[in-house]
Amino acid sequence: MGIAERKDRQRADRERRIIAAARVIAEREGWSAVTIRRLADEIEHSQPVLYSHFENRDAIVAAVALDGFREIADALRHAASGSTGRNAIKNVATAYLAFALRNPALYEAMFILPSSLRFAEAGTKPELRAGFEALAAVVAPFCVDMDVATETFWATLHGLVELERSGRIRPGARSERIALVVRAVAVPRK
Repeated sequence: MGIAERKDRQRADRERRIIAAARVIAEREGWSAVTIRRLADEIEHSQPVLYSHFENRDAIVAAVALDGFREIADALRHAASGSTGRNAIKNVATAYLAFALRNPALYEAMFILPSSLRFAEAGTKPELRAGFEALAAVVAPFCVDMDVATETFWATLHGLVELERSGRIRPGARSERIALVVRAVAVPRK
């Protein structure tokens, strides 16, 4: 391995450590505790080293969010595998809610905190598209306009997550709500 390759690996490793540290701190203490200074201390590097990887804290949050989008896409694809129709929609909806509620700070980075990440544009990152495509795959058999149906399905799941996270709806009724969402989405085409 050459010097340049070793430096690239060290840089990539440092970047992964910064992202991992941000996730740990955010899940444990909330995003307000994630600062450049705190991350520098956590990974035992100077603040300028962090700035050589990320322009600012928002860029770190966006990198964490990209990890989250990769993870949720994998979870949704896994939930859909081996099932079809209403079962696939139910499994994906259940997996979406479970992922969001199990990873509150990660979900917050993905969907709540301000971000430069953009959906539904020509330049949308593949990580963001993958999650959308995993949702679209299960609603496609039931809709004429797949994009609108997928956006509505996603918005419904996101709303359920946020209402449950904030304690505004009963967690004990989650399966009934998912069943209702499935019935609403899985209407056979005419």
